[in-house]
Amino acid sequence: MDDAQISGDLSRVLFTKDQIAKRIAELAAEIDTDYEGKELLLVGVLNGAVMVMGDLSRALKSHCQMDWMAISSYGSGTQSSGVVRILKDLNTDISGMHVLVVEDIIDTGLTLSYLVGNLMSRNPASLKIMTAFRKPDAAKNAVDVAYVGFDIPNDFVVGYGLDYNGRYRNLTSVATLAPHVYS
Repeated sequence: MDDAQISGDLSRVLFTKDQIAKRIAELAAEIDTDYEGKELLLVGVLNGAVMVMGDLSRALKSHCQMDWMAISSYGSGTQSSGVVRILKDLNTDISGMHVLVVEDIIDTGLTLSYLVGNLMSRNPASLKIMTAFRKPDAAKNAVDVAYVGFDIPNDFVVGYGLDYNGRYRNLTSVATLAPHVYS
Protein backbone atom coordinates (compact mmCIF):
# COMPACT_ATOMS: atom_id res chain seq x y z
CA MET A 1 0.00 0.00 0.00
CA ASP A 2 1.32 3.40 -0.96
CA ASP A 3 0.96 6.38 1.41
CA ALA A 4 -0.89 8.37 -1.27
CA GLN A 5 -3.75 5.86 -1.04
CA ILE A 6 -4.36 6.68 2.64
CA SER A 7 -2.95 10.19 2.95
CA GLY A 8 -5.92 11.29 5.07
CA ASP A 9 -4.89 8.80 7.77
CA LEU A 10 -1.32 10.08 7.97
CA SER A 11 0.17 13.26 9.42
CA ARG A 12 3.51 13.00 7.62
CA VAL A 13 5.77 10.50 5.93
CA LEU A 14 9.03 10.02 7.83
CA PHE A 15 10.78 7.53 5.50
CA THR A 16 9.95 6.37 2.01
CA LYS A 17 10.17 2.84 0.66
CA ASP A 18 13.45 3.70 -1.10
CA GLN A 19 15.03 5.26 2.00
CA ILE A 20 14.14 2.19 4.05
CA ALA A 21 15.47 -0.23 1.42
CA LYS A 22 18.76 1.67 1.21
CA ARG A 23 19.24 1.66 4.97
CA ILE A 24 18.37 -2.05 5.32
CA ALA A 25 20.99 -2.85 2.64
CA GLU A 26 23.58 -0.82 4.57
CA LEU A 27 22.77 -2.67 7.78
CA ALA A 28 22.96 -6.03 5.99
CA ALA A 29 26.46 -5.17 4.78
CA GLU A 30 27.53 -4.34 8.37
CA ILE A 31 26.01 -7.57 9.65
CA ASP A 32 27.71 -9.61 6.90
CA THR A 33 31.06 -8.14 7.96
CA ASP A 34 30.45 -8.62 11.69
CA TYR A 35 29.34 -12.25 11.33
CA GLU A 36 31.77 -13.34 8.63
CA GLY A 37 32.59 -17.02 9.11
CA LYS A 38 29.89 -17.48 11.76
CA GLU A 39 26.56 -19.24 11.55
CA LEU A 40 23.89 -16.62 12.22
CA LEU A 41 20.35 -17.13 13.50
CA LEU A 42 17.95 -14.26 12.85
CA VAL A 43 15.15 -14.13 15.40
CA GLY A 44 12.28 -12.03 14.14
CA VAL A 45 9.83 -10.55 16.59
CA LEU A 46 6.30 -11.01 15.26
CA ASN A 47 4.24 -9.46 13.87
CA GLY A 48 5.96 -6.18 13.15
CA ALA A 49 9.36 -7.52 12.12
CA VAL A 50 8.04 -9.54 9.18
CA MET A 51 8.87 -6.82 6.65
CA VAL A 52 12.26 -6.00 8.20
CA MET A 53 13.24 -9.67 8.53
CA GLY A 54 12.27 -10.44 4.95
CA ASP A 55 14.19 -7.51 3.51
CA LEU A 56 17.20 -7.94 5.80
CA SER A 57 17.54 -11.67 5.12
CA ARG A 58 17.38 -11.12 1.35
CA ALA A 59 19.99 -8.34 1.58
CA LEU A 60 22.49 -10.51 3.47
CA LYS A 61 25.23 -12.08 1.35
CA SER A 62 25.89 -14.86 3.86
CA HIS A 63 23.75 -17.81 4.91
CA CYS A 64 21.51 -17.45 7.91
CA GLN A 65 18.86 -19.39 9.72
CA MET A 66 15.58 -17.83 10.78
CA ASP A 67 13.13 -18.34 13.62
CA TRP A 68 10.32 -16.28 15.10
CA MET A 69 8.99 -15.19 18.46
CA ALA A 70 5.82 -13.33 19.23
CA ILE A 71 6.11 -11.12 22.27
CA SER A 72 3.93 -8.21 23.16
CA SER A 73 3.52 -5.32 25.54
CA TYR A 74 0.83 -3.61 23.49
CA GLY A 75 -2.90 -3.89 23.76
CA SER A 76 -5.13 -2.35 21.13
CA GLY A 77 -4.04 1.23 21.82
CA THR A 78 -1.06 3.40 21.02
CA GLN A 79 0.81 3.02 24.33
CA SER A 80 2.68 0.06 25.79
CA SER A 81 0.62 -1.79 28.41
CA GLY A 82 3.72 -2.51 30.51
CA VAL A 83 2.88 -6.23 30.67
CA VAL A 84 5.15 -8.46 28.57
CA ARG A 85 3.84 -11.77 27.26
CA ILE A 86 5.42 -14.46 25.06
CA LEU A 87 2.77 -15.44 22.54
CA LYS A 88 5.00 -17.75 20.43
CA ASP A 89 8.37 -19.13 21.45
CA LEU A 90 11.33 -20.19 19.30
CA ASN A 91 11.44 -23.60 17.64
CA THR A 92 15.26 -23.51 17.68
CA ASP A 93 17.60 -24.34 20.56
CA ILE A 94 19.85 -21.26 20.53
CA SER A 95 22.50 -22.64 22.89
CA GLY A 96 25.92 -21.87 21.39
CA MET A 97 24.44 -19.96 18.43
CA HIS A 98 25.10 -16.42 17.24
CA VAL A 99 21.68 -14.76 17.54
CA LEU A 100 20.57 -11.50 16.00
CA VAL A 101 17.17 -10.33 17.23
CA VAL A 102 15.39 -8.43 14.45
CA GLU A 103 12.88 -5.84 15.65
CA ASP A 104 10.63 -3.43 13.84
CA ILE A 105 10.73 -0.74 16.52
CA ILE A 106 12.15 -0.08 19.96
CA ASP A 107 9.90 2.20 21.93
CA THR A 108 10.22 2.08 25.74
CA GLY A 109 12.63 -0.88 25.62
CA LEU A 110 10.49 -2.81 28.11
CA THR A 111 9.60 -5.66 25.75
CA LEU A 112 13.10 -5.93 24.36
CA SER A 113 14.72 -5.85 27.80
CA TYR A 114 12.54 -8.78 28.83
CA LEU A 115 13.30 -10.63 25.59
CA VAL A 116 17.09 -10.16 25.93
CA GLY A 117 17.01 -11.55 29.46
CA ASN A 118 14.93 -14.49 28.32
CA LEU A 119 17.20 -15.31 25.37
CA MET A 120 20.44 -14.84 27.34
CA SER A 121 19.23 -17.48 29.80
CA ARG A 122 19.32 -19.93 26.87
CA ASN A 123 23.14 -19.58 26.51
CA PRO A 124 23.68 -18.27 22.98
CA ALA A 125 27.27 -17.78 21.79
CA SER A 126 26.34 -14.14 21.20
CA LEU A 127 23.22 -12.01 21.16
CA LYS A 128 22.83 -8.70 19.35
CA ILE A 129 19.86 -6.58 18.37
CA MET A 130 18.92 -4.95 15.10
CA THR A 131 15.95 -2.61 14.83
CA ALA A 132 14.56 -0.76 11.87
CA PHE A 133 13.30 2.11 14.04
CA ARG A 134 14.09 3.43 17.52
CA LYS A 135 12.45 6.13 19.62
CA PRO A 136 15.25 7.45 21.86
CA ASP A 137 12.91 9.89 23.63
CA ALA A 138 10.58 7.06 24.71
CA ALA A 139 13.28 4.84 26.24
CA LYS A 140 12.63 3.65 29.79
CA ASN A 141 14.87 0.56 29.75
CA ALA A 142 18.42 0.82 28.46
CA VAL A 143 18.98 -1.84 25.82
CA ASP A 144 22.20 -2.18 23.83
CA VAL A 145 21.23 -2.09 20.15
CA ALA A 146 23.98 -3.00 17.70
CA TYR A 147 22.20 -2.00 14.47
CA VAL A 148 19.69 0.85 14.15
CA GLY A 149 17.97 1.76 10.92
CA PHE A 150 16.53 5.12 11.91
CA ASP A 151 15.93 7.11 15.07
CA ILE A 152 12.44 8.58 15.01
CA PRO A 153 10.43 11.04 17.10
CA ASN A 154 8.23 9.83 19.94
CA ASP A 155 5.10 9.83 17.77
CA PHE A 156 2.81 6.96 16.88
CA VAL A 157 4.07 5.61 13.56
CA VAL A 158 2.74 3.05 11.12
CA GLY A 159 3.96 1.27 8.01
CA TYR A 160 6.67 -1.23 7.11
CA GLY A 161 5.30 -3.73 9.62
CA LEU A 162 4.22 -1.18 12.23
CA ASP A 163 0.48 -1.18 12.85
CA TYR A 164 -2.44 0.39 14.60
CA ASN A 165 -5.06 -2.22 15.54
CA GLY A 166 -3.67 -4.57 12.88
CA ARG A 167 -3.90 -2.01 10.08
CA TYR A 168 -1.20 -0.16 8.07
CA ARG A 169 1.48 -2.91 8.32
CA ASN A 170 1.57 -3.18 4.53
CA LEU A 171 2.20 0.54 4.04
CA THR A 172 5.54 0.69 2.19
CA SER A 173 6.67 3.92 3.85
CA VAL A 174 6.73 4.85 7.55
CA ALA A 175 4.53 7.72 8.62
CA THR A 176 3.03 9.29 11.71
CA LEU A 177 -0.59 8.34 12.17
CA ALA A 178 -3.04 11.23 12.19
CA PRO A 179 -4.57 11.69 15.67
CA HIS A 180 -8.13 11.57 14.34
CA VAL A 181 -7.57 7.89 13.46
CA TYR A 182 -6.93 6.80 17.05
CA SER A 183 -8.69 9.50 19.13
